Amino acid sequence: MPDWEISGEYMESCNCDYLCPCIYTNPQGEVTHDHCTAALIFRIDQGVRGATDLSGLCFALLIRSGKIMADGDWVFAGVVDDRANAAQRAALAPIVSGEAGGTPGMIRSNLVSDFRGVQFKPIEFKTEGLKRSVNIPDMLSFEIEGVASRNRGGEPFFIDNTAHPANRRLALARANQFHLHGFGLDLDMAGKGNNGHFAAFSWAA
Repeated sequence: MPDWEISGEYMESCNCDYLCPCIYTNPQGEVTHDHCTAALIFRIDQGVRGATDLSGLCFALLIRSGKIMADGDWVFAGVVDDRANAAQRAALAPIVSGEAGGTPGMIRSNLVSDFRGVQFKPIEFKTEGLKRSVNIPDMLSFEIEGVASRNRGGEPFFIDNTAHPANRRLALARANQFHLHGFGLDLDMAGKGNNGHFAAFSWAA
């Protein structure tokens, strides 16, 4: 039996142009700018660690890589939903930090050189049709919208069989705005149509 299991919905945006070259180069290609700054937000619809229920909580992973993501040397930090009680914080914070293994643990052990900790803050995760948005007061906000295909009633385009840690199949999206100010990371973008994704996720360790 796994020590923990969480599943739900994820969304992200980064400062790369659409479509982010990391996805289709595995990720060996150069990012759009000198570095990639990305925020990945997760809503846990079903989750447990031991006897502690984690359902309904959110968390965020904040990343800054160099020119080629696969080269590592990342800055990495996490945010845990401040609605979590003491037991939930003790269970979820090590998952988010990578200390409890699983996908965040793989990221931290293989790619991260500068871990900047985990903070507890309110996380607002919104979905409306193809639109997704997040707000972490005084730290992070972004809005993305799926790029609608002309086929199948307005479903977004998808890219499949990726090496992305959230899901092999990702919806393609573009950002209306992206603002990050926390853990020494600073970025403000608006009206650039920079990259975004969303998908279901399921992790365990």
